[in-house]
Amino acid sequence: MIEPYEGRIYDPCCGSGGMFVQSERFIQEHQGKIENLSIYGQELNSTTWKLCKMNLAIRGLEANLGPHHADTFHNDLHKTLKADYILANPPFNISDWGGNRLTDDVRWKYGTPPEGNANYAWLQHIIHHLSPNGIAGVVLANGSLSSNTSNEGEIRKNLLENDLIDAIVALPDKLFYSTGIPVSLWILNRNKKNNPQFRSRENEVLFIDARNLGEMVTRRHRELKEDDIKKISDTYHKWRSIETCHSEPSEESFIPMAAESSETYGGYDDIKGFCYSAPIQDIRENEYVLTPGRYVGIEEVEDDGIPFEEKMENLTDELTRLFKESHKLEEEIRKNLGGIGYEI
Repeated sequence: MIEPYEGRIYDPCCGSGGMFVQSERFIQEHQGKIENLSIYGQELNSTTWKLCKMNLAIRGLEANLGPHHADTFHNDLHKTLKADYILANPPFNISDWGGNRLTDDVRWKYGTPPEGNANYAWLQHIIHHLSPNGIAGVVLANGSLSSNTSNEGEIRKNLLENDLIDAIVALPDKLFYSTGIPVSLWILNRNKKNNPQFRSRENEVLFIDARNLGEMVTRRHRELKEDDIKKISDTYHKWRSIETCHSEPSEESFIPMAAESSETYGGYDDIKGFCYSAPIQDIRENEYVLTPGRYVGIEEVEDDGIPFEEKMENLTDELTRLFKESHKLEEEIRKNLGGIGYEI
């Protein structure tokens, strides 16, 4: 969605470097030059930090991960960095992040985050490190969309009133191996009004409800397929592009805006049950809650023309038939069990 094509890319909780690898793949798939990307990262865990260095080295990617592993909140190794792109999947809802020692931190421009949850500390750290035209994509637990406890609601209000939130995408559950909870994707944008590449979306937020996308590949794990990802990203690109047409882009025309004009994507339209471009007034009326389901509505179901009474009559007839068949099967099972000496 944010297309990290060239410039400075940063991940403040980079783990083993998965976000950087995906950025490299994006560039390769769109005939870009990897040397146009400068990579910065930080990781708390010593072993994971070493894995990240190795992961990037075997792919020939140069990166500044700091001289050692370190806590991003308490020992920011890139204090002066202003990144063009930030991609992050922070640990969800961490309560022991030491917020009581950072109450007057320069990063908390929009409000002091609660000591018991680091979600809004991550958001503000990321915004602090964005360049004037920078864009970020952040994965957070769904509670961050609506929580009003311990100043979180006030921080969210300030982020919205300062027009820093571009889009919110509600994702389905079971996407992670480590947890089954559903999550949301926040797209943050430092310059929604005057960025020359994009259409001005001042005081608007795009909501996408993608909870029904993807398919279960095992009993506990769901995957978003390529078409699902394209549906989400195309919707976002159409929304922020300079609108010149309303035709669907072909496979050949799907080129990142950083490489070619955004006119490729065509026009945006709200789709009931899937996406809605909400003006700030709508969000104010919803008390700054960012749950996409509040805004996109319920998907319209095409009327098949069959009256409700007729549908109910058909359904009850079918249910009666199934009940009779169930009783018949139950008797046969009892009879077969009795034949081998088991009575129920």
